[in-house]
Amino acid sequence: MKSIQARLSLGLVAVLVVVGVVLAQLTLWLFEAGLQRYLENGLRKESENLLVALVRGPSGLQLDERRISAAYQRPFSGYYFRIDFDQGALHQSTFHQRTWRSRSLWDLDMPKPAAPGLSDSHELGPEGQQLLALRADYRRLGQDISISVAQDYSPVREGFRRMQQIGLGMGLVALILVLVLQRITVTRSLRPLERARQQIAQLQQGQRSQLDAEVPSELAPLVGQINHLLSHTEDSLRRSRNALGNLGHALKTPLAVLLSLASSERLKDLPEVRAQMREQLEQIQQRLARELNRARLAGDALPGAQFDCDAELPGLLGTLGMIHGEGLLLANDVPPGLLLPWDREDVLELLGNLLDNACKWADSEVRLGVAPNAEGYQLWVDDDGPGIPESQRQQVLERGSRLDEQVDGHGLGLGIVRDIVEAWGGQLTLLESPLGGLRVSIDLPRKAR
Repeated sequence: MKSIQARLSLGLVAVLVVVGVVLAQLTLWLFEAGLQRYLENGLRKESENLLVALVRGPSGLQLDERRISAAYQRPFSGYYFRIDFDQGALHQSTFHQRTWRSRSLWDLDMPKPAAPGLSDSHELGPEGQQLLALRADYRRLGQDISISVAQDYSPVREGFRRMQQIGLGMGLVALILVLVLQRITVTRSLRPLERARQQIAQLQQGQRSQLDAEVPSELAPLVGQINHLLSHTEDSLRRSRNALGNLGHALKTPLAVLLSLASSERLKDLPEVRAQMREQLEQIQQRLARELNRARLAGDALPGAQFDCDAELPGLLGTLGMIHGEGLLLANDVPPGLLLPWDREDVLELLGNLLDNACKWADSEVRLGVAPNAEGYQLWVDDDGPGIPESQRQQVLERGSRLDEQVDGHGLGLGIVRDIVEAWGGQLTLLESPLGGLRVSIDLPRKAR
């Protein structure tokens, strides 16, 4: 899909080219038509001057050369005429020719236009000249006279072509200038859209929670709706988490009572019933805890969410250190200032489960690592515990297997971890740790921009 700026540029180019070609052709046609009318008026005046130069002399009609232009006397000057008489005028004239021609024609002939007025076609004259000819019919001194006047049109046509080339060059320069100005104008006009795009990308990367409301009036409804949707989603998630927390607390007490009753001495005479009740209640408790945790996931619902590693990890590691004893070393390999673009509660849940499980089975050291890469982020937790045999790691990760099952003595109370990783479109892998135990590695993609 092309950008708005590209569409505007292409549309403007198309409009300018079409309008420019039409205007150029129309302008050239009008200019040439006006030029020919101007030349026609000049030729008509020349024919009238020739008519006035026809005077009656002692021996009949003659041409007073003092009244005609000297250009008609110079050979191939580009100005020519011919005067045609009717047959009845021959016996009254001392000239025996039916046609008089200007000396500028030398010994060549100039065709007589077929009809009075300006000739539609440019006749080929002396030395390849293109002639613009005008024929005018008069009656003077009782005689019918046809005067044809021609002018070399070649210089005019050459000048016209040069003007076309200059006009074309100026048109191209003007088109380029308009496109540059248009691009500057469109870029400045679309700058609020670009800012909105950048802010949406920042939302997805967790760098902001709302879009700036200071936008042009055309974007104000859209930005307002997006901000309203973000606020509504955040409020809904908060209410949902509170409701689920209340539900969990409300159900924990009855379940604890039922588990206590299942272990009471009153059912000692029914050991099978007591064992079945206890097993089913424990499954209900585990399933309830897992589904409540799954329902509390924010996933990608909060574009403005982020997890500040510098601010959150020291507290998390300190809490786990107090729970599992001072003899356990908890360390992290996390770049300073790293912000993860996911909900804080989800990340705490993910890392808390990973680290808590590693602390349970570690001998003396647990190490957390987080590193950004080209595809997204990689998280890993290493421990120096007994680990899991390679042949059984895939079994732990198969769909339908619970990660909290005991596998060769290594407990993984990490069902919620898999749910979070799946919600984020990531991948969880079990590997051998450089510390000698188990490495839980998670690859998470960046949020789509």
